Amino acid sequence: MKIAVIFNDPIGYGATMHYFMKIMRDKGIHFQHFWCSDAHNIPRDFDLYFRFDHGDYKDDVPEDMHPTVWHVVDTHLKKPYKKIRRQAQHYDIMFCAQHTAVARLRKDAKVDAQWVPLGSDLQHKKHDLPKKYDIGFVGRSANKFDRGRHLPLLKEKYPNSHIGQANFEDISKVYSASKIGFNSSIQNDINMRMFEIPASGCFLLTNRIDNGGLYEIFEEGKHFVTYTNDNDLVEKIEYYLKNDDEREAIAKAGHERIINNFTYIHMLQKMFNYMAFKFGGKFNEFRI
Repeated sequence: MKIAVIFNDPIGYGATMHYFMKIMRDKGIHFQHFWCSDAHNIPRDFDLYFRFDHGDYKDDVPEDMHPTVWHVVDTHLKKPYKKIRRQAQHYDIMFCAQHTAVARLRKDAKVDAQWVPLGSDLQHKKHDLPKKYDIGFVGRSANKFDRGRHLPLLKEKYPNSHIGQANFEDISKVYSASKIGFNSSIQNDINMRMFEIPASGCFLLTNRIDNGGLYEIFEEGKHFVTYTNDNDLVEKIEYYLKNDDEREAIAKAGHERIINNFTYIHMLQKMFNYMAFKFGGKFNEFRI
């Protein structure tokens, strides 16, 4: 069996499709990459057409191409969701990284939508490093959202921190060397940072996210901790900076939770298992 993997390149390593393709290579699953903008030229002799969200929805795959599945990420954003919804109707399965998209796409596009959250790549691992940073955050500011207010606040109040960008291979080192891994989601998305921080052996502190599937992934107080507003954020940081044993116990539990249940191997396995359930027959070969 062979798979056509579809997304527009170039996209730097760190995007979800590269994690999934690496796993497929490691598992000996044959696939070939095609650009979505050239999808009409893809041969029709593939067993599966697997599209990945690359953040641009100008192009689509032909409606007569089946079986076709699509792993989408940016459904929490208004404009991308509208474009995804319009294209989704002719896909056999929509795998949604955001929990809230499942019910919306089932209703709006009348499509088989399943929740497959993001995860952590195996390269994001715990390093044996001293905790030299009070706070670790790797990413962009997102000035239109709460994060744009929080990051300058944290930089000023906790100067002994790493807040900003990092090379891909250094992300887990930053978090491994941080006492607290900070996250501020955009419009309640369950983003990569929420998996990468605990996978790196770091305590996760994130904004509270209701109805996004967060509490199906983690147990609050055991695997992670949330804050509700600016004052609560500072109070939680102060508390956990002073209580090392409690903080590190939560970090350890969160680490075990991710590496045992929410790596990209687990997520690809979940998608292939559902395809085997739905399509049957030769698709059972895709179980990993």
